[in-house]
Amino acid sequence: MQPKQNIVHLPVYQPGKPIDEVKRELGLTEVIKLASNENPFGCSPKAKEAIAAMLDQVSIYPDGGAVELTNAVAGKLGVQPNQIIFGLGSDEVILMIARAFLTPEDETITAYPTFPQYKHNAEVEGAKVIEVPVDANGKHDLQAMLGKVNSRTKIVWICNPNNPTGTMLNEAEITAFLEVVPKNVMVVLDEAYAEYNVSGQYPDSVKLLEKHNNVVVLRTFSKIYGLASLRIGYGVGHPDVVRSINQVREPFNTTSFAQKAALAAVNDDAFIESCREANAQGIRKLTAKFAELGLPYFDAHGNFIMVDVKRDGGAVFQGLLRKGIIVRHDPSWGYPTMIRVTVGSEEQNNKFLGALEQVLSEVAVS
Repeated sequence: MQPKQNIVHLPVYQPGKPIDEVKRELGLTEVIKLASNENPFGCSPKAKEAIAAMLDQVSIYPDGGAVELTNAVAGKLGVQPNQIIFGLGSDEVILMIARAFLTPEDETITAYPTFPQYKHNAEVEGAKVIEVPVDANGKHDLQAMLGKVNSRTKIVWICNPNNPTGTMLNEAEITAFLEVVPKNVMVVLDEAYAEYNVSGQYPDSVKLLEKHNNVVVLRTFSKIYGLASLRIGYGVGHPDVVRSINQVREPFNTTSFAQKAALAAVNDDAFIESCREANAQGIRKLTAKFAELGLPYFDAHGNFIMVDVKRDGGAVFQGLLRKGIIVRHDPSWGYPTMIRVTVGSEEQNNKFLGALEQVLSEVAVS
């Protein structure tokens, strides 16, 4: 049986290596995973309590519309409930947007490198993907992206902060772009790491929805909220756009456990603030050491840093792996000497830096 021809070339998404797999492969008893931008501090204790309280309702279908959670998030953001749609992680919202709006006659624009699911889901729908390289500082080149917009362009995807580079577009840059992009072109602002931002210049993208009906903002509970395994995220946009996305949503696409945990987590501001501050301290510690070692890095505005190890990135990745540290290196990024490391706890950061120094002494400079 033959699959659709437009998907046969698509790569299968490769997540960071699981801890247990590395332990088995290398015979290690302790492994630290700093590859998938997970929260090293877990999730809110209130979320854990909410999950435990749901154990007696495993046999009951979840609320298909996630009504209680939708109302809570809408109230927190200052939007109407009909402006929000929940998905199995923000990944599924990306999938639903592509399914609802893209056809083989359409074009869509992304940065390169960036989160690969924009391209993947667009190609599943048969749309043509235009990739625009990030600039020398690892940031989206908005002017170059704007130059690729034409009559066939349906969606522009902007990952902010960008994954994998960690760089940020500020409010002035986003606002200027939205003022000139055609109003019939959807602009998806993927803000999976928004809650980590401490720059004071991050755009208030939800506020921008009041003026720009063509904007959709994506958020997730997988990162700072620490609910990655429960897979829940959401999109915010104009009610008409959200209705169209809802029309392709699968029934019961988010679980009761995820909804209740997210409901508890979204209101635990103290936990989020503590994670934000610890992450900012971790970035300062890691980047100070990188500077001491003479390793360039991109400005980090999420919970990870992309650093140039000045050696074959794959060799450094393998060297760290043998020492029980999982980071990320992907040849498809186009940065052969760079790795991406998640900001961990203080103990994890210290162990990573110690292992990195050892590996750098073992791997020849490129």
